[in-house]
Amino acid sequence: MSASMSAQHAGSVTSTWGRRAAAGVLGGLAGGVVFGMLMAMMGMLTTIASMVGSHSAWVGFGVHLMISVVYGLVLTLLFTRFLRSYGRAAASGAVFGVVLWVIGPLMVMPIMLGMQVFSMDATAMMSLMGHLVYGILAALVAVRVLKARRA
Repeated sequence: MSASMSAQHAGSVTSTWGRRAAAGVLGGLAGGVVFGMLMAMMGMLTTIASMVGSHSAWVGFGVHLMISVVYGLVLTLLFTRFLRSYGRAAASGAVFGVVLWVIGPLMVMPIMLGMQVFSMDATAMMSLMGHLVYGILAALVAVRVLKARRA
């Protein structure tokens, strides 16, 4: 392999990872903003804020967006093969949202806040709906970014 081919290959790998990372950040933010608005309407942002010792809805929204970006990156960096078409991405995003719901509000958050794990009530069901919206929207935005023509 020549030096120019090696450099060319390295550039394409970097740009692929960069595009996937950009797709994850943008998808995570898109899903996070919409889900965050739903959480604000339900009064849940202060609960998110309490995970970091605050009672501010704005802090809760910030924490939520940071988590949303991390999950968006997980989606695009680890599960890109499911993001090749909008239909497949929507289905994969829904599954991803359910997994996040089980891990986050049903397990990790209750443990952090000293609450009962796997508690099923109306709030948990609303959270499931929000996580489905997040996962589907994050995946669809990611596909759009991944399919965008390179400038």
